[in-house]
Amino acid sequence: MTPEIKQFDMASATDVGRVRAHNEDSMAADPGIGLATLADGMGGYNAGEVASGIAVAMVPTEMRLLMDKQALKGLKDEDVEALITTQASKVNTAIYTAAQDQAQYAGMGTTLVIAYWHGDRVTVGHLGDSRCYRLRGEEIKALTRDHSWIQEQIDAGLMTYEQARASKKKNLVTRACGIDPNVVPEVHTHDVVAGDIYVLCSDGLYDMVPDEDIHLTVSSLKSNLPLAAQQLLQQANDAGGRDNITVVLVHVLKVAHAPVGFFARLKNWFK
Repeated sequence: MTPEIKQFDMASATDVGRVRAHNEDSMAADPGIGLATLADGMGGYNAGEVASGIAVAMVPTEMRLLMDKQALKGLKDEDVEALITTQASKVNTAIYTAAQDQAQYAGMGTTLVIAYWHGDRVTVGHLGDSRCYRLRGEEIKALTRDHSWIQEQIDAGLMTYEQARASKKKNLVTRACGIDPNVVPEVHTHDVVAGDIYVLCSDGLYDMVPDEDIHLTVSSLKSNLPLAAQQLLQQANDAGGRDNITVVLVHVLKVAHAPVGFFARLKNWFK
């Protein structure tokens, strides 16, 4: 019997950094269903850790349940985008409710990145300033656009990228999970080709390590993703480690084309 060729190689790693007292980042990678999730929490005491933990626990659990029900087969791009939007909304409600009900969690929130590979497509939804990059050949491209005060200044032409890197207001996000009762994530679908490598990361990585160095490290060590992830953490710490550092690496080894002719029955999940 010919062994089945695995579709993904995934690795993840996190580190508290050299300045922070504890780690408020969380991540999850599930090659079995083609899902990666990353969250960077915020809030006093351990509230940020709680918020990010809720996010990365809920999304894989619900997506796995849908997979078990065969409800994810043959979905159109817009269906998957609606599903990711719903997942982010559920996470937001859970965190917001916990923050309202328990005083020690008041004001907690988290960034969120969800990446789901389906057929020859990947749908990426995000809130806040955690990122998803795609490495394809010699190019590294950010598939997410930061929801941050800094990004708004850049978009308005009031700040250059060089000024942004030196700004002390880099941690001001304009959208996040758990801060408001309702939130709308930004969700987009992209094509996937075999050999693509995706990098989900918190700002503790990309604030310390330039994009071109992320590309060089991952491309050079793509045959050993756990080592690549650890090397990225080391580079961020060597550059100062001013924040928690978290990364999820996903190497697409094989593209599985989606089956045709199935119609999803997900309406109840979107309510």
